[in-house]
Amino acid sequence: MLRQENYETIQIEKEGGVAVLRLNRPERLNAVNGAMHSELMALFLDVQADPDVRAAVLTGAGRAFSAGGDFGGGSDMRSKSGLTMMQEARRIVDNLLDCEKPIVSAVNGAAAGLGATVALLCDVVVASRNARIGDPHVKMGITAGDGGAVIWPLLIGVNRAKYMLMSGDLIPAEEAFAMGLVNKVVDEGEALNEALAIARKLAAGAPYAVQTSKTAVNKFIKAVSNMVLPYSLAVEEVSMRTADHREAVQAFQEKRDPRFTGQ
Repeated sequence: MLRQENYETIQIEKEGGVAVLRLNRPERLNAVNGAMHSELMALFLDVQADPDVRAAVLTGAGRAFSAGGDFGGGSDMRSKSGLTMMQEARRIVDNLLDCEKPIVSAVNGAAAGLGATVALLCDVVVASRNARIGDPHVKMGITAGDGGAVIWPLLIGVNRAKYMLMSGDLIPAEEAFAMGLVNKVVDEGEALNEALAIARKLAAGAPYAVQTSKTAVNKFIKAVSNMVLPYSLAVEEVSMRTADHREAVQAFQEKRDPRFTGQ
């Protein structure tokens, strides 16, 4: 069941068959710390298991959807072992793809790294005009391994995806729409309202027909994930032990450009 008491970093609201799932660390632009990483792993299982929920909206509190992994001072992201982190990352992707109920993401502001992956793996993506989407793993000296290599090529083609993942650039909402990353762009402040309207429409449909139509397409995405994700997560875990990653984290905390050496 989807209950607020089971979540510290995600706010849960349910009404009329639709659940609003709000990443709730606005003071850190909803960057994913250790607790949120674990809660994202459980979230989509709980959506699937809740008989009162027929569709869900995933969004972020405050000015951003999610800035990705939290590498700022005081973060507990590095307190977990690399193996634990990679196991959780695999389950976040698997559980999201296995959830049969429609999930609409409302991208309000930046969606980066894992934040972008989760937003783009949802069934419908609504972005506000001030949204920026990208996967800057490489800027932290680590491999884009937590699902970006699965969903980006499926949405925008392999060459565009490779460039986006190798550069780590974030792109504005209108460009993301033109590339096929998002379904709809709306005025700033309207992403959640539009996502809710879509979720309510899907929730009012015949549940079996809607859910199995989604699941059939997700079988295709899951097949790609099963091929790509074990490798991408393995090399991400290796990259997190490099000197370049340590330098990127230090540079981020010191607010300077990193000096990568290939070590």
